[in-house]
Amino acid sequence: MAEHEEIQQPETPESQNDERHWYVIHTYSGYENKVKQNLEHRIDSMEMHDQIFRVIVPTEEEIEIRNGQRRTVNKKIYPGYVLVQMRMTDDSWYVVRNTPGVTSFVGHGNRPTPLEDDEVKNILKQMEEAPTKVRVTYQVGQSVKIVDGPFMDFEGVVDAIDQEKGRVRVLVSFFGREAPVELDFLQVTKLVD
Repeated sequence: MAEHEEIQQPETPESQNDERHWYVIHTYSGYENKVKQNLEHRIDSMEMHDQIFRVIVPTEEEIEIRNGQRRTVNKKIYPGYVLVQMRMTDDSWYVVRNTPGVTSFVGHGNRPTPLEDDEVKNILKQMEEAPTKVRVTYQVGQSVKIVDGPFMDFEGVVDAIDQEKGRVRVLVSFFGREAPVELDFLQVTKLVD
């Protein structure tokens, strides 16, 4: 392998018995998936399967509602970071550190610091068990049109948004009076100005 600067490993029992640990690498923002793909390709081409085991971009599902359309998107939990499970050796450090898009390992100085087991468990649990979040593009005070239900085609103003329940309260005019109507996020759309 080409010459490279030698890494100073922390003096811990874990590094001496060459166990697997999770490390965090910093990437250019927006390039997390590309870094994952590049690193997996390098693991294959450089035959590093015995030293670098898993590469994860932590994400959670989010439902985005735009113009009355529901779309499921994967949102990065930690933008700009990728998790790598590996045995820290000079060769494995070199392969990861020199992957296009990787800016550095997270740690102290030149020493990559492994994540604690509890931290890794919490991140993986968050990825698996996180309830799908709903993101809406309208705000309190914004004019909307009701597109479904008994108040279809009525227009109103958003009075409150309940992210937890996926509901919105809209003030609708009936016979010259405003009345609050509780609706699902999908039942309204922004009015085009």
